[in-house]
Amino acid sequence: MAILWFLIHLAGATMLLLFAVRMVRTGIERAVGPAFREQLTRPRSAAGGAALGVALAVILQSSAAVSLLVAGFAASGGVPFASGLAVVLGADLGSALLIQILSLRLDWLVPVLLAVGGMLFLKTEGRNLKQAGRILMGIAFLLISLRFLRETMEPIRDSGLLPAIAGYLARDFVTAFLVGAALAFVMMSSVAAILMCVTVVAVGAFPLEAGLSLILGANLGSALIPVWLSRGMEPAARRIPLANLALRGVAAIVAVVAVNRLPLVEQLPPMPPAQTLIVLHIAFNAALLLALPFRRPLEAPIRRLMPDPPAPGPEVVPIHHRSALDPTVLSRPSIALASIRHELLRMHQVVAEMMLPAMDLFSDYDRARMKAIRATDGVVNAAFDGIRRYAAQIAADRMRGDEEKELRDLLEYAIALEAAGDIVAKGLMSLADEMHDKRVRFSDEGARELRGMHDRVLSNMNLAAQVLVSGDVESARLLLSEKDEMRHLHRTTRKKHLRRLSAGEAVSFASSDIHLECAHALKEFNGQITAVAYPILFREGQLLDTRLITRMEEEMER
Repeated sequence: MAILWFLIHLAGATMLLLFAVRMVRTGIERAVGPAFREQLTRPRSAAGGAALGVALAVILQSSAAVSLLVAGFAASGGVPFASGLAVVLGADLGSALLIQILSLRLDWLVPVLLAVGGMLFLKTEGRNLKQAGRILMGIAFLLISLRFLRETMEPIRDSGLLPAIAGYLARDFVTAFLVGAALAFVMMSSVAAILMCVTVVAVGAFPLEAGLSLILGANLGSALIPVWLSRGMEPAARRIPLANLALRGVAAIVAVVAVNRLPLVEQLPPMPPAQTLIVLHIAFNAALLLALPFRRPLEAPIRRLMPDPPAPGPEVVPIHHRSALDPTVLSRPSIALASIRHELLRMHQVVAEMMLPAMDLFSDYDRARMKAIRATDGVVNAAFDGIRRYAAQIAADRMRGDEEKELRDLLEYAIALEAAGDIVAKGLMSLADEMHDKRVRFSDEGARELRGMHDRVLSNMNLAAQVLVSGDVESARLLLSEKDEMRHLHRTTRKKHLRRLSAGEAVSFASSDIHLECAHALKEFNGQITAVAYPILFREGQLLDTRLITRMEEEMER
């Protein structure tokens, strides 16, 4: 029975730890996520890229999250291999430094963090204040989970089972290394896995020798996470995580053999076992930065291992340009509706493909790319027509009332996506043409403002796709709140632009109409893609007229 209670408490502490890490990362991504694109795609030296990686890993609480961000931008050509690898190596060190911060005994902070975080999250209306509250509460939960983990280990530390396991792992460092790798990979968080290892060593449940092998194994496991999560991406995206795995994996294997076969630990100054683990973990990831000068030579073998696919011929149609509608299920309305939802997701992907390079064309005009974007709008229009025809053929006599409502909602979103495609093809592309013809440009500040709106739109497109697939109410609320945030950004850039005109800035005056129309187009585009949230929130009673219910008083008045 004691073992059963131990396992239940251990599972609870582990789940709370994972939830806390995710909560902090979610809050930060929602608060400042769009700013990451500008930082990651800015040209930097190797040292600058590594420093950026350190900062991002500390902020996002995950080196794997940074790796996936870099991989995504590498796929679109925004981040070259050498620069991306420098950021990822820096992120590994940042994640290690984060362990030192989180391992401090800060239990006295928990009530303060819960009180302040809860007040900000529940009682404030500002988006960033709410996310700040989420972050503070996540940190509090993280500290609680670590205390819970320590308390779980205390009673069983002197039992017969745990010392036997710990002794075996101390003697067999290969098994301990593999267990650490599996732990980090299964938990999908090296921070959570290493914090757990540090905690069990700190309470004396595991000896230092076993902890060292577990930590080094966790380093290998954390490098596997982005490789696994990016497995469906293009080769350009997968090369950087693979190169990081090669460097970190080889280094981890060499290090685990060295610390178990050579008297290296004895050379360290006296310190508690848990602190020894953290110091060696930081030293290991800092040593990986010695590979920075070899980033470019490493690209060639990685590219040979993972080459670009051959360019498709003109007759090859991309998969996401082919209809997903299944005419064989028209007699079964529930399955036919699922087919329409799949087609809407394809439409969404095509519209995202059009929007992604849109702002680049204002500064780097490319007539061929613009022609391709306008041609892609034809794919969106064809998908919309196909959905309308398909909906008309569904067996209406077999549809329930809720299925008829769902069909109407899906058709409404198809209309919105078709309109979003037109905004890009007929609106933004025409503005880019006009800008090129007039030989004008945005001011530096104006370009940053429009880029910020564009980044926010791209982030909201990802969220809208998640809402379309999952129907999650909380995500739908967040998406609709992003519509208000976009309106705020639109007003802000308009006011700043007018101030620049008043100050007599010639660059702003020459591009004034284009700047204002571009900002308006981005706001309208965002309004179209967020339309997917309305049916979900109406269904769940989360909308009052056109406003989100945010106060208990409003709910009582309904």
